[in-house]
Amino acid sequence: MRLSVFLLKNASPKIEYYSRFSPSPLSIKQFLEFGRDNACEKTSYMFLRKELPVRLANTMREVNLLPDRLLSQPSVKLVQKWYMQSFLELLEYENRSPDDPHALNDFLEALIEIRNRHNDVVPTMAQGLIEYKEKFGFDPFVSSNIQYFLDRFYTNRISFRMLINQHTLLFGNDTNPAHPKHIGSIDPACSVADVVTDAYETAKMLCEQYYPAAPELKIAEFNAKAPSKPIQAVYVPSHLFHMLFELFKNAMRATVEHHEENKDDLPPIKAKVTLGKEDLSIKISDKGGGVALRKIDRLFNYTYSTAPTPSLDSKRVPLAGFGHGLPISRLYARYFQGDLKLYSMEGVGTDAVIYLKALSSESFERLPVFNKSAWRHYQGGPEADDWSNPSKEPRDASKYKAKR
Repeated sequence: MRLSVFLLKNASPKIEYYSRFSPSPLSIKQFLEFGRDNACEKTSYMFLRKELPVRLANTMREVNLLPDRLLSQPSVKLVQKWYMQSFLELLEYENRSPDDPHALNDFLEALIEIRNRHNDVVPTMAQGLIEYKEKFGFDPFVSSNIQYFLDRFYTNRISFRMLINQHTLLFGNDTNPAHPKHIGSIDPACSVADVVTDAYETAKMLCEQYYPAAPELKIAEFNAKAPSKPIQAVYVPSHLFHMLFELFKNAMRATVEHHEENKDDLPPIKAKVTLGKEDLSIKISDKGGGVALRKIDRLFNYTYSTAPTPSLDSKRVPLAGFGHGLPISRLYARYFQGDLKLYSMEGVGTDAVIYLKALSSESFERLPVFNKSAWRHYQGGPEADDWSNPSKEPRDASKYKAKR
C-alpha cells in the first residue's frame, strides 16, 4: 500500500492527537461475549479504527524518549519504520464509513498485513539492543529506562495483536478448523493440562536437538472448586503455551546441564495445576541446580541471558540466548492481571509459578498509558542508593580500636 506525501507530513500531529487518549482495556469476558453473542463486523471496525491508532500512538510517543544512541541502531530504526507505516495505514480508515461496500474487507486485509509486518518485532528489537550494547555498553540508569520501556512496549504489542487476532479470526477466513469452539483466539473451555503437555512436548523436541536427552514430565492437578473435574479456564491458549514453553525450555536446559554426567537418569520436571476461588496457578518444578538469589531479578532483564547470543540468520530455532524469553512470558501473564514468579534454591532447583485470574470477568487487559508519569520516568537522572552497599574489601576494624 503506497503512502501519500500528505499522510507522511501529517503523521506527527496525528500521533500526538491519538496519544492524548488512553487505551480502553477489555476483559476476557468482554472479548468472549462480543464474539459469541453479538459479533458485528461494523461494530468491531468502528472500535478498532480508533483503538488501534490510540495504542500505537501511545507507544510511538514513548519510543522517542529512548536514548538517541539506541534509536540510531539499524534494527531499532527498522521497528520504528514498521510502526509508522502501520499507523499511517490505519489512518486511511479514520473517516471511512463502515457502509462503504469495500471498507470492511479492505480493513480486514490491512489488519492481516499489519500483523504480518510486526511478526519479527521482538527478535529485531532484541538485535537492536545487542547492537547498542556492543557499541556503547550499558550503564545502570540507561538499562533501567530500557527495561521500563520494553515492558510497556511489548505489553502494547501483545494487546495490539490480541485485538487484531480477534477481528481477523471472527470475521476473516483464517479460522482454525481444529478449534471450532474457540471465540477468536479465546478457548472458553481451555484444558490447562493439555496446554501444559503440548508445551512440554514442543520444548522436549527442541531440547533433543541440542542435547542427547530431555527430562520426563509429571503432571498433577488440584481443583479446589470441583475436586473430581479436570481444570479448565477461559483463556487464550497461545498465550499460556508461550509462557509454559519458555519455562520448560529453561527447566530442561538447567536439568540436562546440571546432571551432565548422569544423562540416562534425569530427574523429571513436575507440573502442578491448581484452581482456587481467585487464582488458577501452574507450578513448574525442576532439579536443575537452581539460581543464586542475587541473580533472580536479572533473569527478567532484557539485557541478560545465561546462554550465548544466537544468530538471527541461523535456520535452527535457538534454545536460549536473546534474554527476552522470561520477561516477555511474565508480560503475557500480567497482561490479563496475572503474574509469573520464580522461587529458586541454589544447588537444588527452581519453581516457576504462573498465576492467572480464575474468573474471566476479572481478567482485564493491563495496558501502558503515555502520560506525564511515564514521561517523568525517562527524564530523571540516576539517584544515589539510599541503602548501604558492602564494600569490595572488608574494613580493618583494628584501626578503630580505642586506645587504653
